[in-house]
Amino acid sequence: MSDFLKHECGIAMVRMLKPLGYYKEKYGSSLYGFNQLFLLMEKQHNRGQDGSGVGCLKLDMPVGHPYIARKRSIETNSLARIFNNLLSDYDQMVKKGIIFPEFPYSVKENFSFGGEILLGHLRYGTSGVYSSKNCHPFVRQSNWPTKSLMLAGNFTITNEKDINQQLIDHGQHPIFGTDTQAVLEEIGFHLDEAHDSIYRKMRKDNIEGLQIPKIISDELDPIRILKASAKNWDGGYTIAGVIGNGDSFVMRDPNGIRPCFYLCDEEVVAFASERVALMTIFNKEASEIQELEPGMAMVVKRNGRIYSDRFIDERKHHPCSFERIYFSRGNDPEIYQERKALGAALRDQVVEAIDNDFGNSVFSFVPNTAEVAYYGLLESLRLHRRKEVKAELMEAYKTGKLDEQLIDRLIMGNWPKGEKIAHKDIKLRTFISQEKGRSQLVSHVYDITYGVVKEKDSLVVIDDSIVRGTTLKESILKILSRTNPKKIIIASTAPQIRYPDCYGIDMSELSKFIAFKAVIELVKDDKATDLLKEIYHECLNQQDKHPSEMKNFVKQIYDRYSDETVAQKIAELVYPKSVSWKGELEILFLKVDKMRTALEGHDGDWYFTGNYPTYGGLSVLNKAYINFYENKDGRAY
Repeated sequence: MSDFLKHECGIAMVRMLKPLGYYKEKYGSSLYGFNQLFLLMEKQHNRGQDGSGVGCLKLDMPVGHPYIARKRSIETNSLARIFNNLLSDYDQMVKKGIIFPEFPYSVKENFSFGGEILLGHLRYGTSGVYSSKNCHPFVRQSNWPTKSLMLAGNFTITNEKDINQQLIDHGQHPIFGTDTQAVLEEIGFHLDEAHDSIYRKMRKDNIEGLQIPKIISDELDPIRILKASAKNWDGGYTIAGVIGNGDSFVMRDPNGIRPCFYLCDEEVVAFASERVALMTIFNKEASEIQELEPGMAMVVKRNGRIYSDRFIDERKHHPCSFERIYFSRGNDPEIYQERKALGAALRDQVVEAIDNDFGNSVFSFVPNTAEVAYYGLLESLRLHRRKEVKAELMEAYKTGKLDEQLIDRLIMGNWPKGEKIAHKDIKLRTFISQEKGRSQLVSHVYDITYGVVKEKDSLVVIDDSIVRGTTLKESILKILSRTNPKKIIIASTAPQIRYPDCYGIDMSELSKFIAFKAVIELVKDDKATDLLKEIYHECLNQQDKHPSEMKNFVKQIYDRYSDETVAQKIAELVYPKSVSWKGELEILFLKVDKMRTALEGHDGDWYFTGNYPTYGGLSVLNKAYINFYENKDGRAY
């Protein structure tokens, strides 16, 4: 993805099932869980660089001793800073004789993160005012452990206002801020209700006060609480929570939009947003890592009992396709093959674009995240060419025209060749991100390999997605044009991004999408701008309707034009006019049906098709179009 795009978040949870002494004896450290949490988060650092947060809960702490700890940061390299600071605190206590590492009870009693349940979060902010206070985990504390709650998640709830209204209807006074706060308070309300119900029964039965907390803790059922809390949520989410008594849970939205994986053995239960992180950190095979089913919650009670159940009715699954195309780390075995399949699926379009002339074509990729898809494309092109060569050789053999010259021409003269053409200057990219407004520097983020591409060549560069087209126009195409090919072909493994997302990816402004800009230009070319006004009024008219009654009127604009026509207009809009190169530019986008085939089972494609998996998506689209027409900036949710 050549355009920088904030997206998703990452969660990590480690629940140790043995006493700390077990890990000290086996792994040489009472900080086993703490260390595993750090590694699990580090392996997912791609999922959030706005900020980080970690939390810890200690089981069976004596009354009067703290049992919940939290640390959050939005500083640069926040994850490393958090863990380094905590380890520094640990080392200081060791030096002062407060902690004795050889005695696990000493670590647990004195180190704030020496507990059995550890929760981590990597954040890309998509709502609310951004500060360290908006980093997860969020905590709701009480003198009653069974009323205390710590929460972290990878999610966006589209109907935050409805949740806050429910809290108001309960008689509460919610502080409007983020959807995370709303979710925390909604779960917290039902947690209080469950606690109070058990408490009243205990008091009625004259149970001794010291016994009540244990009885409440044993009878508390987190899944029942989640059923009551989440029944009206709209959005995509994976949420991990820890109740103060030591119960922990992880829940996943019923459409499976956001990812969640876990491992469970005799030592630990661990959760993460990416399977490969669990595989690497815990040295597990892919078959040992499970995916949490959509609409399910898994609970680990304070006594170590593990169970799962459905907290909401099952719905059609629509896992986010961007997870597979771009966001998740590509060393996951399934994702690696899928990305190769995405590249291979572009073969026919690429062959047509170069007129089947491999001898005068050079293939490359940009950015680095498109590298795996590039391998898939090259492999497919070479298989295609082998079939052609075989057919021609067989024909020559049959007619007696097979000779060494023909073999050399067929095998050596027209073969797909790949080169590393574009190189990203990471240090320069970081510098520019810190110097806002210096757009003249953007064109130098990438550098090229000179002397490889000839003037007669077509340069084919595979990208994993094109969102805004800004970096493509201001940087990539300018630098690629220096190779002076007769034609540049940018091939995207993602279809045209046409609609806003509201489930975790920060792209909700229609006016920023290059595909939307292109189709608006086509409408203007056709002198059909009345259509834009009609759609605006349709959106206004349904603004006060419930999202379930809304329709996608924006589709009418796209329905006027073929994918190829929109792609041609995109090429016009991003053509680097301030350079001396005058060659041809073509932009290719993978077809939606081919993407679905390559990503079997991961068909969340609302940003391409406008087919939202929840009603809240239409509400966001409606608002996004109104913002576009009224020339307003800002998120539509």
